[in-house]
Amino acid sequence: MSFCERIACLRSSCSNTSAAVTGWTPSETSWFPPSMGKLSEKTAEAADSAGATGKEGGRALETGPPEDSFSMMGSCRSPVFLTASSSHHLHHHPQACLLQNGFKNGVTDAGSSHLSSQPTVAILGSGDFSKCLTIRLLRCGFHVVVGSRHPKLAAHSFPHVVDVTHHEDAVGKANVVFLAIRREHYSVLWDLKHLLEGKILVDVSNNRRVNQYPESNAEYLASLLPDSVVVKGFNVISAWAMQQSFPKDASTQVFVCSDSLEARQRIMELACQLNFQPVDMGKLSSSRQIENMPIQLFPGWRGPVVAAVALSIFFFAYSFVRDIIHPYVKYKQSDFYKIPIEIVNRTLPTVAISLLALVYLAGQLAAAHQLYYGTKYRQFPHWLEGWLQSRKQLGLLSFFFAAVHVVYSLCLPLRKSEKYLLLNAAYQQVHANVENAWNEEEVWRVEMYVSFGIMSLGLLSLLAITSIPSVHSTLNWREFSFIQSHLGYIALLIGTLHGLLFGWKRAFEEEAYRFYLPPSFVVALALPLCVILGKTLLLLPCVARKLHRIRRGLDSSQYRCRRLEPVGSAANVSPERVTIM
Repeated sequence: MSFCERIACLRSSCSNTSAAVTGWTPSETSWFPPSMGKLSEKTAEAADSAGATGKEGGRALETGPPEDSFSMMGSCRSPVFLTASSSHHLHHHPQACLLQNGFKNGVTDAGSSHLSSQPTVAILGSGDFSKCLTIRLLRCGFHVVVGSRHPKLAAHSFPHVVDVTHHEDAVGKANVVFLAIRREHYSVLWDLKHLLEGKILVDVSNNRRVNQYPESNAEYLASLLPDSVVVKGFNVISAWAMQQSFPKDASTQVFVCSDSLEARQRIMELACQLNFQPVDMGKLSSSRQIENMPIQLFPGWRGPVVAAVALSIFFFAYSFVRDIIHPYVKYKQSDFYKIPIEIVNRTLPTVAISLLALVYLAGQLAAAHQLYYGTKYRQFPHWLEGWLQSRKQLGLLSFFFAAVHVVYSLCLPLRKSEKYLLLNAAYQQVHANVENAWNEEEVWRVEMYVSFGIMSLGLLSLLAITSIPSVHSTLNWREFSFIQSHLGYIALLIGTLHGLLFGWKRAFEEEAYRFYLPPSFVVALALPLCVILGKTLLLLPCVARKLHRIRRGLDSSQYRCRRLEPVGSAANVSPERVTIM
């Protein structure tokens, strides 16, 4: 049974904390990783010889493979917790069994059997996060000891089953200690240095701004307590998510890093038992990145949002000058009532199609870079690398502007001004004695214009849906690439046709150039037309064949650069995926 399957079985038995009983029997070896197998006879004999409480006052006898054999998601030295729902196994398996927290279940030296205590976790600090973490641990069958500077006052804020005591007593009762205190108060740990030796310290602190100190809080803590094992984690989980049994409206990812592989895997197991999703971030040097996560506000969206705002301001000002200022200056006609709806509605589609064109322009520049150097192993410039990583955000913003444009367009006939204009047009038609105002060309233009707009929005919706992680995970790389690349270009092409049908002949009419400025749709379609033309050039057989060879890893003989060999997990990724991602 895999580690995650074992944790799933444990989750079903973590609801009743008051009746939790810890222990396992030798016959239940399926709870352990396959590399551990059954308890050997030598281990069983050592367990029997250790007595009822184990060696050195109840310390556990730990067995298992060496450190380098630990899996990425589980540790063979993990504690196993059984609740009251599975405690009936204890009556059928009276054999001795060892626990991680240093107790032994079975027959004691005096011949009487007893049940060991719950696994104990210590928390230093009595703030809001400490309270929520305590409740979470209690729900999952842990015994919690809280250390506080004022235990009598802090005891009123915790359940009665929690042992609220001084820092010294709390540290001495557990091997895993959560530090729910700020960096400014790390000085209180100096007096506990001898008690924290060899223990796992989980730092959950955050700073008030990005890179507030020269080193991260976890690295600073490790320098203060070199004999302790420091693990960074649980700092990106909010107190609200900590209170919920299965949080659905908050992130459940726990980023964990430490220089000790064993401690890192143990905290990841604990995160799984608390119904969180651990993410291994490697060494403790990654703690700075983890501490910056809760502080940064949409770091990956900064560039796309700035681009969207800049385009919105430009096109809004452009339409305002042409459609509002020009009639007022030339004809003394006040059209300022058009600003809230009509001018905004003219801005939205131009921004949407421009952002969609920027999504695929980055890929074409990357292809041109590879064609120029004849290899895909040469790094892209930093600005292009950031642009490529922002394509998802640009596409989602394009879909947002397109969707809002549809809502605004549906609201156009509801305006009072539109009703007055319709009545005026009808009166002028009657006054001119025109019985039939049917225009076949205009009818076809509007029908096709609306149809292409609906199709373009539908394809954009498909692109947005497939970018959702839960949907993306159900697609293989070929399917995802087909939707995002091929259907994305089709959406851009149809959206461009939608804009051309909207403008129709106005691009060639002299009166359409107000203040010698072309209509807004002409400016907006310039970039999409360039992207479509660039894609056409890349589809030429001579260019496509060369680009395909480069992306397969076959460097051109005209240029030989130093290849950047992939390292780590990237060594097993396909060249196409490395190139695109």
